[in-house]
Amino acid sequence: MDDYPADIFTETPDLDPDTLANLGPLRALAGVWEGRKGVDVNPKAAGPETASFIERIEMQPIDPQSNGPQLLYGLRYHVHILKPGEDNTYHDQVGYWLWEPATGLLMQTLAIPRGQVALAVGQAARDATTFKVSARRGQSNYGIASTDFLEYAFRTDAYDLEVTINSDGSWSYSEVTILMVKGQAQPFRHVDRNTLVKVAEPTPNPLTRGSPLRV
Repeated sequence: MDDYPADIFTETPDLDPDTLANLGPLRALAGVWEGRKGVDVNPKAAGPETASFIERIEMQPIDPQSNGPQLLYGLRYHVHILKPGEDNTYHDQVGYWLWEPATGLLMQTLAIPRGQVALAVGQAARDATTFKVSARRGQSNYGIASTDFLEYAFRTDAYDLEVTINSDGSWSYSEVTILMVKGQAQPFRHVDRNTLVKVAEPTPNPLTRGSPLRV
């Protein structure tokens, strides 16, 4: 907290509106992606179940965001996952990836339609090809919030996501969520992983498109 300036209101003057040019390590994630070899290890009454899945992720640049002097560049994302041969959604998730060029602060917000949200944090250099974000239950800054039922039956204590940018332009992730499942004495390690390839380029953010919303 002591590293923050006394002036908490004045925003960055003459900021660069081109988000794609200022995303640092997130630049490699911009676009539309698909992965067909996802693996999910999840808890069931009879024990851990390993399932395969097909994933589509859209990551589009947003305009620069200011918290007073703090300047963030980011991507708005939507994750949609199906099981092979099925039409019903297996997992849906929305949120933002954010990066602060001045400090290397990296953040991921996430929300899923089962009543859970989180804000995960990490640090990354501008040219990093591997980075990680984490969130912990009970923290008021980078934490996890869930419905009463999820707290009762599938309490999420920790979330860690590691991303690796591959030399062929694809990227991979390994996600580990630590759950306390009702009736089980030991924490459950819920794992998801996949490799995604680009199927479409990103759309430039509104300010660089000359959006009529610009004031």
